[in-house]
Amino acid sequence: MSLTTLDVPVLDELVGAAVAAPSLHNTRPWRFRLDPETRTLLVHAATDRGLRHTDPMGRGVQLSVGCAVLNLRVAAAHFGWEPVTRLLPRPEQPDLLASVRLARTSRVTAAPGLYEALWRRHSSRFPFSGRPLPSGLRSELTEAAHTEGAWLHFPGPRETGQVLRTTWVAEGRNRADADRATESRRWTSAPHPAALGLTAAAVGPQDALDRVPMRDFGAHRHPAVLPARPYEAHPTLAVLRTAHDRRTDWLRAGQALERVLLVATAHDVRSSLLHQALEWADLRGQLDRLPGDGRRGHTQMVMRLGYGPEGPATPRRGVRESLATGV
Repeated sequence: MSLTTLDVPVLDELVGAAVAAPSLHNTRPWRFRLDPETRTLLVHAATDRGLRHTDPMGRGVQLSVGCAVLNLRVAAAHFGWEPVTRLLPRPEQPDLLASVRLARTSRVTAAPGLYEALWRRHSSRFPFSGRPLPSGLRSELTEAAHTEGAWLHFPGPRETGQVLRTTWVAEGRNRADADRATESRRWTSAPHPAALGLTAAAVGPQDALDRVPMRDFGAHRHPAVLPARPYEAHPTLAVLRTAHDRRTDWLRAGQALERVLLVATAHDVRSSLLHQALEWADLRGQLDRLPGDGRRGHTQMVMRLGYGPEGPATPRRGVRESLATGV
């Protein structure tokens, strides 16, 4: 297959699927470059869109890029290509995080429902119902994470309380830290259209009963900005972990995270991400030491899952803003 058969609308669809991925503060820290000779999409970190105070090590950037890579793989399979993926393919280019070569194959089959789900998936920061996730679905979500080299743990009531308390401590620190608070506000209702930060509507409400520590993007609680509503009394949390904590593990964790979110979306399960405690080394260490399922590892994300309203979608950068051709 030559480049001429990779129609521009299909290329736009592939990159459009990738940029539909979630990212920390909706920063969308990625850039895509097409190598036409090898029909490979190179995925670079957009370091100018990183969070210097919230994410100084760049772990969040690489989680976000991993999510985009998973979407790209799902879209490639949908169009009949085998996505041959390499992480950190050129050590001399540290900002090149992944490459996805579109190989011709007649054997690849897209995972049922995931391509459709990636266009519907977005975070819902609204209250969920108290309806529990079926055990079969929990097993399917666990297997989705395992497919990408991570594991997913659903903590019990006591451990859930510990995770929520740790997240509350982190959220309080974030509000009190002037640099992080300013950084957070910068990505909320960003005035410049090219920035496309989180809109006030997408930020969602706060928990009136202080049970679920939703992120205060405005770094202040104000009824006109963050209205209060009662959230679920017993939230369902899922903790995503990896055995190691290297850059490749962050990228794999991002792919695992997105596969879990797409499977959840395919089953009409909503999700929001509780990342606050992972932004503080000591608090992340506390999450790592929770009993879990008996395996020790590195916590990469905490998810809140449940049934409820979709909530408004956050804006995305256009395909042409994210894609360049050539090498």
